Amino acid sequence: MIVAKTESRTPLTIGWQAAKANAVPGFILQAAMLAVLIAYYSSTRFAGLLNWVARYKEAHTIPFVIAAGILAGAILPELFVVFFFQKGKWTRQNYRNLMFTVPTWAGDAVLVDLMYRLNAAWFGTVVTVPVVLAKICVDQFGYNPFFAAPAEVLIYEWKNEGVSVRSIRRAFSWGHYRDKIVPTLLATWAVWGPLMAIIYSLPYPVQFPLFSLALTFWVLLLIYMTNRFSGKLEVDEMLSLGEKAG
Repeated sequence: MIVAKTESRTPLTIGWQAAKANAVPGFILQAAMLAVLIAYYSSTRFAGLLNWVARYKEAHTIPFVIAAGILAGAILPELFVVFFFQKGKWTRQNYRNLMFTVPTWAGDAVLVDLMYRLNAAWFGTVVTVPVVLAKICVDQFGYNPFFAAPAEVLIYEWKNEGVSVRSIRRAFSWGHYRDKIVPTLLATWAVWGPLMAIIYSLPYPVQFPLFSLALTFWVLLLIYMTNRFSGKLEVDEMLSLGEKAG
């Protein structure tokens, strides 16, 4: 994925480039999720289908959550890279990537599901403006900047630098947060702010299944950000999806 090579690689520039380069696919994703929201409240049949998925998830909580995280966070992004940027050719590197991403996103999915459960316990399950806003604030300005973004960037940097202990030590510094996490947050908020408003506007049981639909795009964005930080030029040479769509 993602943007054309540029000379400037300052933290704010990287964050802005990521958000701008992915504006079109981000908007498409937001529009698709908005269509799901409208369909849920306007179509009894569609709502019934989504509610069935939600009931299945509640009946098989951990297996469902892990499987959804692996599919959306590991398998689909890897297939996207293979078919769009490797001309459909599967390599050993793709197998190595999956060995890393499968456990990473399985664990992340469990944590996200736990956060949704805690939000429901703290603020209730009714869909009102105050409740939705409170959940968005916890998600985007609590969980995301203080745990999710730092942890996910660290994990991908750890992989890109050959499982380096140095990268772990560096992660606990303000300089690292300013240079790596802040631009990641800027790119994330541009996409996930509206998505969270949509997801939390649905009943609690269907929130995680909807999150799973959006996870693939976020992983592709995260891959771009961390590869830019590590200076992997092969990623810089890829055209952005936004440019292709234009």
